[in-house]
Amino acid sequence: MNRLSADNVTLGYDQRVIAEKLSVEIPDNSFTVIVGPNACGKSTLLRALSRMLKPSEGRVLLDGQVIQSMPAKKVARTLGLLPQSSIAPDGITVGDLVGRGRYPHQGLLRQWSTEDERVVRESMASTGVAELADRYVDELSGGQRQRVWIAMALAQQTPLLLLDEPTTYLDIQHQIDVLDLCAELHEQQGRTLVAVLHDLNHAARYATHLIALRDGEVIAEGAPNDIVTAELVERVFGLRCQVIDDPETGTPLVVPAARKARAAASISAVSAASSSAVSGSAVSATEGS
Repeated sequence: MNRLSADNVTLGYDQRVIAEKLSVEIPDNSFTVIVGPNACGKSTLLRALSRMLKPSEGRVLLDGQVIQSMPAKKVARTLGLLPQSSIAPDGITVGDLVGRGRYPHQGLLRQWSTEDERVVRESMASTGVAELADRYVDELSGGQRQRVWIAMALAQQTPLLLLDEPTTYLDIQHQIDVLDLCAELHEQQGRTLVAVLHDLNHAARYATHLIALRDGEVIAEGAPNDIVTAELVERVFGLRCQVIDDPETGTPLVVPAARKARAAASISAVSAASSSAVSGSAVSATEGS
């Protein structure tokens, strides 16, 4: 049994259902990436896996226990989360913010220690923000801030790390930097990562396990080389494309069809549908006479 899974969950907000009877299992020691079109339930699923959203039906399991029944600090010592939009308190320094990742390890009988200092230093060093320790977070660039938030999540020292769109608002260089960092955490530290990404080519390049969602349903899952095809991309995203080998990594690379080709295909589809409808009407008229 893997450490984190969702079993037959129904998820939504108020009366709006996003996903029904959804089941997923996150492979241990994987870099799992969830992809799909806007509003398909990617971030909603991640919120449920992180205990931020309670399923109206079904259950999320962490180490065999229903996650909602576990003490918050116990969950926080096992599972770290980088939300989609993280806002730092005004006037807080990088070092202080990263230090907040040690909160789950504090208690009445255990206050700040040299061990906490060591973990914070190592977390900042591994994310390349050690030299920013005394800078205010609100002075940093978007890429720097994202690395600081990841450092805080690392300071929790959790074997599981969930990231909701960690590359949002970043330029291409900083997107690659963040994803390279995630890959290193997975490969070198053996952490299980679960990320929501919008860029399918990034997902196919970095993920070891891919989950493709549409309308709150798992359409396909598995290794990117096993499941990413032109047919899957059109089914999930409604996009005509070719899938070729990435010349750098050999992973699937999605190349969208040119605008004119997509327009011609749409016209052909409409014409075929019209011809079919006319033929059907003619047959009905003949049978009626």
